[in-house]
Amino acid sequence: MTSPAPVDALLLISTGCPHCAGVAAALLRLVKEGQLGRLEVINLDRQPAPPAAQGVRGLPWLRIGAFEFTGAHGYRELADWAARASTGLGWTDYLLALLARGELDRVLALVQAQPEHLGGLLDRLAGLAELGARIGISALVESLAGSAALHAQVPRLVELTQAPAAHTRADACHFLGLAGVSEVCPAVARLLDDEDPEVREIASETLALLDRPQTEEVSR
Repeated sequence: MTSPAPVDALLLISTGCPHCAGVAAALLRLVKEGQLGRLEVINLDRQPAPPAAQGVRGLPWLRIGAFEFTGAHGYRELADWAARASTGLGWTDYLLALLARGELDRVLALVQAQPEHLGGLLDRLAGLAELGARIGISALVESLAGSAALHAQVPRLVELTQAPAAHTRADACHFLGLAGVSEVCPAVARLLDDEDPEVREIASETLALLDRPQTEEVSR
């Protein structure tokens, strides 16, 4: 089986940057090992940033394939991202990492450009017990309320209302309300009888948001 071709990397540094040398050394090691195809290093004290990196605010700044990072990163972490970038996989992990760092605006821009990334995040929802990751996804979905990207995920969200974990059912129910599609009311109304009180409360709030009476007859 042929291994995927290694991606290239771009690193922006400055002379006085305390972490730039360490990141540069780690990336150079990846080039020597064949995990990166090429490394371009630009010292912003001597040359302007290329168009693709305009507006960079922190250094070191690096791009590995399509993934962009700022700050100090070790060899093992960079090797992991290089491997993911070379396969074209890892977008969901990358977006979760950005959300964990509070970069909601950046994730929102990426999802708006490629809406399929939202599906990858929602697919992870059922397995996420970590509160911070769930809060990040929730903030993203709230920013996408009523959008075509969120509407496209309604079938998946309906499936998640039947997930084993109560927090997943609660999140899915909340997100369906943000989608604003009244056709989901039967699926949401079923959660009024959920064993978990938080799920029942969110179902009630979601039905109110969708402006449908809770007493509507639902086929069970």
